Amino acid sequence: MDMHNVVDGKVVVGKADVSPADVIAVARGNARIEISGDALAEMAGSRARIDALAAEARPVYGVSTGFGALAVRWIERPLRAQLQRSLVRSHAAGMGPQVEREVTRALMFLRLKTLASGRTGVRPLVAETMAAILNAGITPVVREYGSLGCSGDLAPLSHCALTLMGEGLAYGPDGEVRPAGELLGEAGITPVELAEKEGLALINGTDGMLGMLLLAIADLGRLFSTADITAAMSLEALLGTEKVLLPELHAIRPHPGQGASAANMLKVLAGSGLTGHHQDDAPRVQDAYSVRCAPQVAGAGRDTLTHAALVAERELAAAVDNPVVLPDGRVESNGNFHGAPVAYVLDFLAIAAADLGSIAERRTDRLLDKNRSHGLPPFLADDPGLDSGLMIAQYTQAALVSENKRLAVPASVDSIPSSAMQEDHVSMGWSAARKLRQSVDNLARILAVELTASARALEIRVNTGSGPLAPATAAALAAARAAGVGGPGTDRFLSPDLDAAELFVAGGGLVAAVEAVTGPLA
Repeated sequence: MDMHNVVDGKVVVGKADVSPADVIAVARGNARIEISGDALAEMAGSRARIDALAAEARPVYGVSTGFGALAVRWIERPLRAQLQRSLVRSHAAGMGPQVEREVTRALMFLRLKTLASGRTGVRPLVAETMAAILNAGITPVVREYGSLGCSGDLAPLSHCALTLMGEGLAYGPDGEVRPAGELLGEAGITPVELAEKEGLALINGTDGMLGMLLLAIADLGRLFSTADITAAMSLEALLGTEKVLLPELHAIRPHPGQGASAANMLKVLAGSGLTGHHQDDAPRVQDAYSVRCAPQVAGAGRDTLTHAALVAERELAAAVDNPVVLPDGRVESNGNFHGAPVAYVLDFLAIAAADLGSIAERRTDRLLDKNRSHGLPPFLADDPGLDSGLMIAQYTQAALVSENKRLAVPASVDSIPSSAMQEDHVSMGWSAARKLRQSVDNLARILAVELTASARALEIRVNTGSGPLAPATAAALAAARAAGVGGPGTDRFLSPDLDAAELFVAGGGLVAAVEAVTGPLA
């Protein structure tokens, strides 16, 4: 990924576009944030326009009125600081489990990026305080439920804004939850007294759903490469043919992702002595769909990921707020806070993740079934009947696949009107993002089970004198064993093996081991 804004471990926020890598560097890598002088000047200029409007007698939404269905009331100047405080306090109404630290850091950084654009009309002080909080390792407590994905991720962002005010709860650098005011005091950060429009500007954005989309795109990019590797290992263990991966076959159906997945699998299988040698007692003209069509399914997911990345990049370039200060000084209301563009691709990715897991499970089941595995022992057991082998590992995998199918039901097709019918159509993008995170975690586990099965099957082939493994799959097998994924043998406590496989897959260990032989995979 492009790291153009990361300099000496710092992410510079200013006129240059923020990249996906910048967001991940802050969310997961704790990169420090610096606001450019140009951005601070732009913010000061747009703030002057808000101050001018605040002095006028006419009502301006977000500056001198209430919010949502209460925007009909004009608020006198002495009450406007209270208006902003009340907005943040009342909207910090989340419930349920606390969301992950990386999600909160991502959404705060993305809101900071929009503040620094100069389009929101907040004072530079607000952005500088938000940067200071992130740099101090202070993370607001944000709850699972509260956003409808329209008018911004209101409740999640309000919990973050509450921390800027020195109120509510937050995690300290040590991971302990404490009153935010105490944490700010220890870090030498002065809480912000919000002025006109600033409370609204802090909470009116798609930052939560966008942050989770960017994190998911990064994780899925690694998992799609992982799926190509595990599919290749299963093909090899099943004595399948690699001829279906030839580039000329994929050139005549030119979906880019399909071609990339096929090329990955072909690289992984190069030099194998097992592929293409069908057994005499079970002759095959063609392999089963779950093996033969692996590039088509994974490739469709890759193309979906490409589309999602395009949407994410466009949203990253946006300044989402309402109203906004335009470059010519006009302050205009708009509907850019609606999360539909992001919500749709979040749902689309959940569908792709569910199907990729589904085809991986079918390959695992084939490896375990003596009637379809072409000479492998039932359930890859050491002494079938006395030992059960990987029988129940496939049950676990099937349960995860089934859950991912349920999580693939789109959230973005739903809408519940809110704010006395003023906000009568919402995106549910936050909900789409939350379920996608679960889908991604489940997919890593599903692929970990396929890796466990295919690695054991390959080792059995080697132990029984079959042809040599491809150098890349041999490297994958060795790395999996080194990571704690056990091989064939009598039954043992299996959960630790599967946990080790999950960590190995999710952390990118499998891809790294294979790329050490093949060079970079797509």
